[in-house]
Amino acid sequence: MMRHALYEAANSHLRIAKKWSVLRAWGVKLAKRIGAKKACVALARKLAIIMHRMWLVGTDFRFGQPPEPRTS
Repeated sequence: MMRHALYEAANSHLRIAKKWSVLRAWGVKLAKRIGAKKACVALARKLAIIMHRMWLVGTDFRFGQPPEPRTS
């Protein structure tokens, strides 16, 4: 069920989402090169990796580009 949920999330992120993001741009570029279904699977895997890392580190998801580095 988790695999299906990740695939659906990736599919909606590629096809339905209007807001620009680094993930969407990567997925669209990949879809042009290898096809929409394979790009959707690749994006689902990338989402799983991001969620796993968020779980380990205990951070929240930041939509879009990463924040600027702090200079203190």
